[in-house]
Amino acid sequence: MLTLRRAEDRGHANHGWLNSHHTFSFGGYYDPRHTGFATLRVINEDTVAPGGGFATHGHKDMEIVTYVLEGALEHRDSLGTGSVVRPGDVQRMSAGSGVTHSEYNASDSKPVHFLQIWMLPEANGLTPSYEQKTFSDRDKRGVLRLIGSRDGRDGSVTIHQKLDLYATLLNKGDVVRHELAPGRRAWVQIARGSALLGQETLNPGDGAAIVGPASIVLSGTLEAEALLFDMA
Repeated sequence: MLTLRRAEDRGHANHGWLNSHHTFSFGGYYDPRHTGFATLRVINEDTVAPGGGFATHGHKDMEIVTYVLEGALEHRDSLGTGSVVRPGDVQRMSAGSGVTHSEYNASDSKPVHFLQIWMLPEANGLTPSYEQKTFSDRDKRGVLRLIGSRDGRDGSVTIHQKLDLYATLLNKGDVVRHELAPGRRAWVQIARGSALLGQETLNPGDGAAIVGPASIVLSGTLEAEALLFDMA
């Protein structure tokens, strides 16, 4: 079963320094039909203006993945971690029993455009932790590259939940396939460009929920960047 979530139907908030689109209910946007899917709770597409950012704030009992599309995002947290997240980087923060952090545009002249993704953890009260890895365009071109998993296999970041997270870059005509097992659920999110999901055209910001068993086929129509979540 396939259910589409079109970009234009998402929640939207523009605070000047932050332009944010919400796939699921978030902040001041609430839609009882879209409060999450499987263990996914947030997919926000954020653009932060030069010099702007999120001041220090707290999180608890959430797995948070940041995926930068353009620009650079500076991160600092109460674990003593500081880094800059750029395109190709995947940052995972397990908030667990509690963590505070800040995120700022690392540039005074260019915006930063990124996806921030929240997932429920497998258990509450985990020890807070942080991880960041880089996956080149070559790693993702024309394939589904595993970038996050429960066991951290194949060089992916470790996400404390029974899921596999893949990223792909598709040229026109590229095709990738994924078999979704019975009892599993998938979410496909188009970050940039356009692709066919089966016979449905997905454009930037579009998402789709899929219930297994299913054969998921993504075909590039224009150059596209997409994420695929395979979840219990």
